[in-house]
Amino acid sequence: MAPVVQALSATPGVESLVCVTAQHRQMLDQVLDIFDIVPDVDLDLMHPDQTLVEMAAAVLTHLDPVLERIQPDWVLVQGDTTTVVTASLTAFYRRIRVGHVEAGLRSGDKWQPYPEEINRRVAGVIADLHFAPTHWSRQNLLNEGVPGERVIVTGNPVIDALKMIAARPPTKDVSELMLRLGLDEQKSGAVSPSLILVTAHRRENFGQPLEDICHALYQLAEIYQDRIRIVYPVHLNPNVQETVYGRLGQVPNITLLPPLDYMQLVHLMKRAVLILTDSGGLQEEAPGLGVPVLVLREVTERPEGVQAGTVRLVGSDSQRIVSEACRLLDDPEAYAEMARAVNPYGDGHAAGRIVNAILAYDDVVTDTGGSSHGA
Repeated sequence: MAPVVQALSATPGVESLVCVTAQHRQMLDQVLDIFDIVPDVDLDLMHPDQTLVEMAAAVLTHLDPVLERIQPDWVLVQGDTTTVVTASLTAFYRRIRVGHVEAGLRSGDKWQPYPEEINRRVAGVIADLHFAPTHWSRQNLLNEGVPGERVIVTGNPVIDALKMIAARPPTKDVSELMLRLGLDEQKSGAVSPSLILVTAHRRENFGQPLEDICHALYQLAEIYQDRIRIVYPVHLNPNVQETVYGRLGQVPNITLLPPLDYMQLVHLMKRAVLILTDSGGLQEEAPGLGVPVLVLREVTERPEGVQAGTVRLVGSDSQRIVSEACRLLDDPEAYAEMARAVNPYGDGHAAGRIVNAILAYDDVVTDTGGSSHGA
C-alpha cells in the first residue's frame, strides 16, 4: 500500500490520511520507516495471543469513531487480512465508499488460506471499486457478478514497492546481514554458499504441516551441507516460533532470524537461488527477480506465476519439497526453465492507475451530484 499512499499524497486536490491498526506491530513499523510514512491515526490494536475474533471486534469498535470524525469519501483497504474485512464492513456501515487494492484473488477453498480467502471475498462484496492485479483476478470478480466497470486491472502495487526498494543501494544493515550470513564474497574473500530463502507462517500450516516443512529443510541442509545456506526469517507468531526454533535451531547451515525489514528481505531475494515460501507476496515478487519459487501450500490464489512457470506448488510434504528443491539445485536446465524473470503481477505503475481510477469514479459521481475527492 505504500506506493498508493505516496501517489495519493502527490495528487493535487486529494487529502489522504493513513490509519493503521497495527495488526502486526513490529512488521508494520519497519515498513513505515522505509517508505517515510507517518500514520495520521495509529489504533495500536495488537496484543499478545490475540484471537481473530478479538482483532475483528477491536477494529470495528476503534475504527468507527475515526470514520465518524473524518468522514472520508473513500476508505482504501489492501489484501485479505482481518483488518481489511473489518475496515470494509465499518466503512459500509458508515455508507463510505470502499476501494479494494489487490482484489479478486481466489483459491476456491475457504480454508486455504485461512482466514484470508473469506476475508477477501467479504471485502469484495462490499467494495465499490476493485483494483485487480491481473486479468485472472478480474475474471474471478466478474464470475461473482461484480459489474465490469467497477473492476480495473492495475497490476499489484507490491511490484511498485519492490522496484523502488530493489533500485536502492544496500544499506549498512543489509551489508552487515550479508556479511554475517557469509554471503558477501568481496568482504569474506571466500566463495559464498548458495542462499535458499524460506518463509512459512500460514495458519493452515500450523502443527504437523510446519513440522513436515522443517523436516524437509533439515534434510536439505544435510544433503548439501556447506554448499547451501538456508535463511529463514521466522514469523513472531508463537505457533511458528516454537516449532521452527525447536526443530531447526541447532542446524549449522540454517540461520533463523527475526522478521527482516523490507529492504533486507528484498536484497536477500535478489541474492537467493531459490525461495521456499507459503507467503503470497513472495510469489508475486520473486518472479520479477528471476528466482524460482516453491510454494509450501496445496492451493494458491496466485496461479499466474504457476502458469508462467516461475512458481511451483509443492505443499508441506517433506519428500515432495526435498525432491523439487534437489531437482532445481542439481539440474541446471530445470533451474533455467524456472528462473526466467517473467512477472505477470505488474509493471511498477499500479499505484498511479489506482489513484486515476478513484478520481475518474469521483468525477462521474460529482457530475451527478456526489461529493468531492478524499480518501
